[in-house]
Amino acid sequence: MESTVDISWTALLISELFLAIPLFVLGYYRTHLVKATVISVLRMTVQLFLVGIYLGYIFKLNNPLVNVAWVMVMLGVTCQTIARRGELKLKYFLIPFVVSIVFTLAVVDFFFLGFTVRIGYLLDARYFIPITGMMLGNIMQSNVIASNSFYHNIYKNKVAFRFALASGATRHEAVFPFVGEALKKAFNPTIAQMATIGLVSLPGMMTGQILGGNDPSVAIKYQIMMMVAIFTANVISVILCIRLSGRFIFDAYGNLREEVIRN
Repeated sequence: MESTVDISWTALLISELFLAIPLFVLGYYRTHLVKATVISVLRMTVQLFLVGIYLGYIFKLNNPLVNVAWVMVMLGVTCQTIARRGELKLKYFLIPFVVSIVFTLAVVDFFFLGFTVRIGYLLDARYFIPITGMMLGNIMQSNVIASNSFYHNIYKNKVAFRFALASGATRHEAVFPFVGEALKKAFNPTIAQMATIGLVSLPGMMTGQILGGNDPSVAIKYQIMMMVAIFTANVISVILCIRLSGRFIFDAYGNLREEVIRN
């Protein structure tokens, strides 16, 4: 198969002029998202340009310590983003976030890279960094939705929550419906996406492999593997984070510490 057609930097920069359309819509309806959108696009462009250069060196070097260090940087950004977007104070959630995500990545990466793909070197930069990066991106999204739903619902419904505790329910029993609601909000989009892949959309990894010259049958196998890996990693990380954070965000009487919620 032919190699991917390159895109010139000039053509890429000109193509970003299409952003004028969504920016006009956002500005016209006074969403106050124009500035945030422009900043996000600029950050994305600069960050991906620098990462593209950096990853080229990482792939050539392929040093396990460097590979792990790069993933740790991504992990730090992920934890910070989950806390910020979930409107939570990071100092209460740093340990639960780090422990739950590191454990999840260790289990899922080891199984899918070691057993499914069967690469001899599990920390091979070509596989380890991109696949871990995709999982981290999805873990971040799911945890933002789940954590925001779980902690804020308890905060908003603290009377009902405290009534359940006062009626003799354990903390696990009192938070049970809030956990279920958080999981529903976090994973409904992913479940819907998996059900329509191939009919409604062609996902990014599969499309990227096909554009890169791989056979479609190989791309399909990788996409199925990644969807299973991502969904499994998301569920494990979310439930672990919720369970582990209980040691930090509830007081001795089982009440939610209100200071964990950012105003």
